Amino acid sequence: MCGICGKYSPAGVTQEDINPMLQMLTHRGPDDEGIFVRGNIGLGNTRLSIIDLPGGHQPMSNEDGTIWIVYNGEIYNHRQLRDELKQSGHHFRTNSDTEVIVHLYEELGERFVEKLNGMFAIAIWDGNQQKLLLARDHLGQKPLFYSQSSQEFWFGSEIKAILVTSNQNREIDLEALNHYLSLRFIPSPQTMFRGVQKLPPAHVLIFQNGKINLRQYWSLSFRQNHSLSESDLIEELRKRLVQTVKTHLVSDVPVGALLSGGLDSSMIVALMATELGVSFKTFSIGVDEQDFDEIPYARLVADHFYTEHIEQRVNLDLMTSLPRMIWHLDEPSDPIAACQFQAAALASKHVKVVLGGDGGDELFGGFDRYFGVGYVEHYARIPQFARQQLIGPLIDWFPESFSYKSRTQKLRWIHQLSFLHGTAERYAGATLFFRFDHRGRQTLFTPYLWDEVGKLDSAKVITTQYAHSDAVDTYGKMLFADYMTRLTEHSLMLTDRMTMAHGLELRSPFLDHKLVEFMAAVPSNLKMNGRRLKSLLRKVAIEYLPDPIVNRSKQGFMFPFAYWFRNDLSGFLKSFLVNSFFIREGFFRKEEVFKLIDEHQRNKVDNHVRLWMLLSLEIWQQLNLENKGVDEVTENIKEHLIEKS
Repeated sequence: MCGICGKYSPAGVTQEDINPMLQMLTHRGPDDEGIFVRGNIGLGNTRLSIIDLPGGHQPMSNEDGTIWIVYNGEIYNHRQLRDELKQSGHHFRTNSDTEVIVHLYEELGERFVEKLNGMFAIAIWDGNQQKLLLARDHLGQKPLFYSQSSQEFWFGSEIKAILVTSNQNREIDLEALNHYLSLRFIPSPQTMFRGVQKLPPAHVLIFQNGKINLRQYWSLSFRQNHSLSESDLIEELRKRLVQTVKTHLVSDVPVGALLSGGLDSSMIVALMATELGVSFKTFSIGVDEQDFDEIPYARLVADHFYTEHIEQRVNLDLMTSLPRMIWHLDEPSDPIAACQFQAAALASKHVKVVLGGDGGDELFGGFDRYFGVGYVEHYARIPQFARQQLIGPLIDWFPESFSYKSRTQKLRWIHQLSFLHGTAERYAGATLFFRFDHRGRQTLFTPYLWDEVGKLDSAKVITTQYAHSDAVDTYGKMLFADYMTRLTEHSLMLTDRMTMAHGLELRSPFLDHKLVEFMAAVPSNLKMNGRRLKSLLRKVAIEYLPDPIVNRSKQGFMFPFAYWFRNDLSGFLKSFLVNSFFIREGFFRKEEVFKLIDEHQRNKVDNHVRLWMLLSLEIWQQLNLENKGVDEVTENIKEHLIEKS
């Protein structure tokens, strides 16, 4: 795993242009670094050594030095590709997967990417054609950003590597701000910084003669075409899971596993134990609040497979780590980031590689919103007048308990979504519900900001994917929309940044694109049977896991911020947000921010996600717009915590 960066300039590039970019990426690759500079092009790499420890130094070239590469990721089929390339006459100097990519590009040109199975962000300089090629993996596990100004071009694994050298003004993109507050993520190709873009998943970018050309090389179809019986599908899925976990274990350093105690991560641990046949390390993070603590379930799985289990409990002291966490993110995010940051910090003290269950909910159908929209459709049959005038006020009367997906929260979710029309709109509304929907943004934004972005409909980010999905039923359309939006732009973004912040490589077997294609073709009724989510996976898991894990209801990996914001941290929120940049500069209404805090304190509405997003946004702007250092912002937070404790 690595950090990569580069610059093209007609005026020429020097090593001094690349060095500052590399310094911003040291955490992604603390083991080694390298620079290639020739004329108009410069490439840089920081390396986390996992495969071919002595021979994988980058940048790397072909034999005559006309093609150079920097690359971040793992190619799981590199051995098979190596054998094929040898038969075609190619010669290898190393055992690294990086060199395989170089020769594959020589063999196939721009189509080389179609042969890769893995997670990757790649930059190739073709000196003969004076062409720079960027490529990102099928589902977007590895990030890649770029920026162009006139004839100059920059790219990097993280935005900070571009900003440190491109001399661009750090100007916030107001459209991206609007999407962040509505969706919790920023859709491709936008970022929070005007002028910096992200390369979408499954795309190749060619920069040549001062122009950018984008091409999509892969797309996902949910057209059901498996003719196997259910029993045959279960056996085929089992075989594929065993195989993909096996390929993800290839490493020259020890591999561990993140274990939450949920079905997905537990299944990964079960398959690792079956494949490895020896004990390995597993890692779990918990909290004192029992209704949010999953350590007992994780411990059950660890004991069952005799893993060397390492666990840690965290508390609200983690608030002082937020500035460093957000610095690594480059963009604000939601509370899940803190959970992943803490888990990665624990694991990185013991191993350099871990496997996790990321993507399992999308792959097997694990979110209750998949059947929840059906409840909304039934409820919406009640006359609108009755819902607005009678049922709505009654629901508002119920206090909020702040437990995980409380009954009050579920009732409000169904009620609010019932006023939207169409399954696609309601499905998009399911995302906006926990954040700032159209009305929520209208009350939060000042007239100035509303005039700038009020006409934007963030829900269209999801409804557009839903409408254009290659799927034959509602369930497939929802899954496709998730793959194209929430998974790539939110979950995998956090997975990459929070693990690489600690120099930890996380591998996700459930995101093998061949496995994704297989499951996309499984009939919907076999993936979700009524309210039984992940039906097919559970039938495979019976062979491996204890019954309490197989039949356990889903509980997302989450810390009890709702409790903390209501009690210990309520004063801190008021103190920290009262003079926030976005209030001072006339973006947000001060009274509405305080209303969110007050509603939460009085058990009226669970606003902890909204409050976190405002808190994260303020810390982000202090780091990036005011250009304060991490230590300075951390001390500021500590002062507010002490004042209001």
